Amino acid sequence: MPPAVDPALLTRSRDVILSLQLPNGAFPASPTFSAYQGYCWFRDGAFIADGLSADGSVDSPTAFFSWCATVLDRYTPQIEEIIARAEAGDPVPGSQMLPARYTFDGGLGADDWTDFQLDGYGTWIWALDEHVRRHGVDPSPFAAAVAITVRYLLSSWQRSCYDWWEEHAEQVHVSTLGCIVAGLRSAVSLGVLDVDLASRAAQGADDVLAFILERGVHDGRLVKWIGNPDVDASLSALFSPLRVFDPASDLATETLAAIGRDLEVDGGVYRFRADTFFGGGRWPLLSCFKGLAHAARGEREEAQRLLAWAVAQATDTLDLPEQVSDRLLDPSMEEYWINRWGPVATPLLWSHAMVLRLNAELS
Repeated sequence: MPPAVDPALLTRSRDVILSLQLPNGAFPASPTFSAYQGYCWFRDGAFIADGLSADGSVDSPTAFFSWCATVLDRYTPQIEEIIARAEAGDPVPGSQMLPARYTFDGGLGADDWTDFQLDGYGTWIWALDEHVRRHGVDPSPFAAAVAITVRYLLSSWQRSCYDWWEEHAEQVHVSTLGCIVAGLRSAVSLGVLDVDLASRAAQGADDVLAFILERGVHDGRLVKWIGNPDVDASLSALFSPLRVFDPASDLATETLAAIGRDLEVDGGVYRFRADTFFGGGRWPLLSCFKGLAHAARGEREEAQRLLAWAVAQATDTLDLPEQVSDRLLDPSMEEYWINRWGPVATPLLWSHAMVLRLNAELS
């Protein structure tokens, strides 16, 4: 059995997240990486909040969800227009949909970014529901934000958009669909929707799930996007922690086997085979996601092995990077990204949060 996580790394992970969280609840993705500075993602932030919540923190995750609600309240007129246009059969272009990230004060930012993503809007509701379950937090202050998010997802879930990695806006991604299922289910679970919207959310979750099973499965496993039989490491999350599908199912068995076969080397997990970002390295947070899926299946030794690799990537100052560059998929592209944006994002708060999350699961 691999050794337990160094308590100093767990302390550092908590400290780096909590010390960098803004007073309004926003989490920076990374404090020094040039392309991420000044922005908070709904998706990354939701998983960061969930990691802290599972580790025992109450106030910090609650503050993040309050930030989400404030942002959604600010853009409710835009969301209402998106919903109305979709229902009229005249959907707005992707450039007018909600972005993946906002400035810390909830602004849209001026940087050119691959922004339109749906996954974060399902993920924040899922993380809120998990937090409420763990700590008994009152969900009622978030009711309006949950409701407008549900209506937004119901109006737009079939649209193509960028994936977790801000790539391939022309595709419908299975990981994104899974985040939407998780969010719609959690919205019902929270008990803050009126009867009609709760019914629509439950039916919507069933519809998206049926779509995945009909169009997003190949050879008994989940695929990267509709029509692409490749696998993506983000699919691990659909078994745990999102629990879109039963972790003990044959679908989970086959999907995790494909991720292990195609994307894992010695415990480190790549995003996907064609990855060239910083040369295409292995991501500690993806090893943790795969570890969570194995833990949910009762495969603790496998989960421990993956966690051991993730924590071994910490720097001398106990910071966890976004990815590591020792065994790149495309070494020729590493210098291009370093010249463009500087060294790999370190620390990455999402990496630290996933170590906390998997450690909590195994504890």
